[in-house]
Amino acid sequence: MIDEQKINLFERMPIPSAVARLAIPTILSSLVMVLYNLADTYFVGMLQNPVQNAGVTLAAPVLLAFNAVNNLFGVGSSSMMSRALGRRDFETVSRSSAFGFYCAVTAGILFSTMCTVFKEPLLTTLGADETTREATAQYMYWTVSFGATPAILNVVMAYLVRSEGAALHASIGTMSGCLLNIILDPIFILPWGLNMGAAGAGLATFISNCVACLYFFVLLFVRRGRTYVCVDPRKFGLRRVIVLGVFAVGVPAAIQNLLNVTGMAILHNFTSGYGADAVAAMGITQKINMVPMYVSQGLSQGIMPLVSYNFAAGNAQRMKDTIKFTARAALSLIITVSLMYFFAPGFFISLFMKNEIIVEYGSHFLRGFCLGLPFLCIDFLAVGVFQAVGMGRFSLAFAILRKIALEIPALFILNHFFPLYGLAYAQFCAEFVLAIAAVFSLAYIFRKVEHSAA
Repeated sequence: MIDEQKINLFERMPIPSAVARLAIPTILSSLVMVLYNLADTYFVGMLQNPVQNAGVTLAAPVLLAFNAVNNLFGVGSSSMMSRALGRRDFETVSRSSAFGFYCAVTAGILFSTMCTVFKEPLLTTLGADETTREATAQYMYWTVSFGATPAILNVVMAYLVRSEGAALHASIGTMSGCLLNIILDPIFILPWGLNMGAAGAGLATFISNCVACLYFFVLLFVRRGRTYVCVDPRKFGLRRVIVLGVFAVGVPAAIQNLLNVTGMAILHNFTSGYGADAVAAMGITQKINMVPMYVSQGLSQGIMPLVSYNFAAGNAQRMKDTIKFTARAALSLIITVSLMYFFAPGFFISLFMKNEIIVEYGSHFLRGFCLGLPFLCIDFLAVGVFQAVGMGRFSLAFAILRKIALEIPALFILNHFFPLYGLAYAQFCAEFVLAIAAVFSLAYIFRKVEHSAA
């Protein structure tokens, strides 16, 4: 039987307390992950070498592609697990977690192999030229060729652990790797340490992800018999109900991230035409913009188990109250951060590089990106709800609308009429339209849940 502590969290605890219990650790781990992403940019930026910084930036779409696998097996399996918990179907919970775990390991190995075999055409696709090619390749050597499996696995395991309400442990596991990365970065990157530049940033990332995986393995061993997260190979199988249930949510989430990679690669290809300084500035701006983005994402991911459980249990009112409370809290915070970015962009850019040209580029970029943040917040929340309740087709529709119909065309159009600086406003154009669609979609889901509960 499910233990009393989990029943209290999912069914009886006041909404603000339940959201805080689940979302705050997830947000904290997301913020630490932002610091982890910023660390590579910050310490490589200390070299005052735009080529090394551009190498880290150009490799970003490949690392973002890891999220496609994370979402396929992490989001898909965790949504399946939380809904099964709401139905008290514990066999499905354990089999779903085993399926997600072993598929993540296999996908990581395949990812590393394919990226290594096709390294040269991949570098060209990413926008690396004669100047930036070597730095990009060195960074990817550790983060992709060796590091794909631990990078994917530690995120997927965090999703699995979080699905049964253990958000704190999921966050500790993620943060342990991130904090170690921040410690190792200056040692491996800077001249007073190993002086490896971009390659050192990649090596620090690889080691840190391995440590994070180790934390989760130790956690599952210590909590054996008291957790529904299962990595027993005997529980792994291709049962139709589990495969379809995981893929119904995971495939749209994975496609969404692949489209994000495509959009980022197009953005970087456009930016690379304006030189290494512009690429470095765009990379710094995107990392700064990740702070509020990851907060929004952490909130939407944090409440997923609560939404999934109450949806499956038929508690429509608690589900609705959770979503509405989260929306109010998220918007209050994100709008505040957006205003700070808009009125003081140069301050934030100069924290990473003092180069006047890069600060000038970055200030223009950050003003454009920050306009879309409040709308992005609503879009993330809506997609998180779609994933939580198993409505994968909604999240797939949003992914296609966001990138293919809106953002990617906007990149071409804005760059044509407003060279370089127009690129920073493509996200705002897409998210504004999506936020309107998100409000109507959530209203539709509320009506559907109420009708089912009636």
